[in-house]
Amino acid sequence: MAKKRSLFTSWWLWLAVLALAGLAAAWLAYGEGLRRTGEAATAYGARVACSCRYVAGRSLEDCAKDKLEGMELVSFSDDDQARSVTASIPFIASDTARYREGYGCVLKKWEYG
Repeated sequence: MAKKRSLFTSWWLWLAVLALAGLAAAWLAYGEGLRRTGEAATAYGARVACSCRYVAGRSLEDCAKDKLEGMELVSFSDDDQARSVTASIPFIASDTARYREGYGCVLKKWEYG
């Protein structure tokens, strides 16, 4: 009876190791493309949602309805005091756009001074 339990335990261990190896291989194969696509999606989403929120004056929940197909994983949060919107995909990418008078919404990494 003890041998069966030991065999069962090692079977689950090997399955876990195989699953982790599969995830690692998938991340190596697709991770860079996923990160780049995520960066583009969050930059676009932050800029558009910021304009919707602070230029058009709509609620963030209403602005979230304007997401394009394929942007289901992008989530938005806003900071009314800073007049900014952050778009993020958990563990992949995040970007913030801030409203600037005379310029509209500008991505944080593109701001000057």
